[in-house]
Amino acid sequence: MHKIDYIQNLATATVPLPEIPSDSILSHTIYKDEQVKVILFSFAATQELSEHTAAVPAIIHVLDGEAEIKVGGELHYSAAGTWMHLPPNMPHTIIAKTPMTMLLYLLPNKNK
Repeated sequence: MHKIDYIQNLATATVPLPEIPSDSILSHTIYKDEQVKVILFSFAATQELSEHTAAVPAIIHVLDGEAEIKVGGELHYSAAGTWMHLPPNMPHTIIAKTPMTMLLYLLPNKNK
């Protein structure tokens, strides 16, 4: 029998982040193995992750709230349910328009 990691509802589970201060971004790794690292982010309204890149492929999944996510110079309006895949080294910026929660999946770089 294989062990599974199970969170029935991220919105009500004990792993989500505490209430975020009005000037903060909080993050918490909720899962990690050799195939994926999953990080739960909570942004206060107006908070921003300035342009950066990841050396590995990444998936952004917005759980709630609204944000503008700029990827490779193209601006995307994002709300609950938004899902996007970013290749390695793709410049991106995230600006929360409202309090916002998202999952970030960091995947292994198969091209290394």
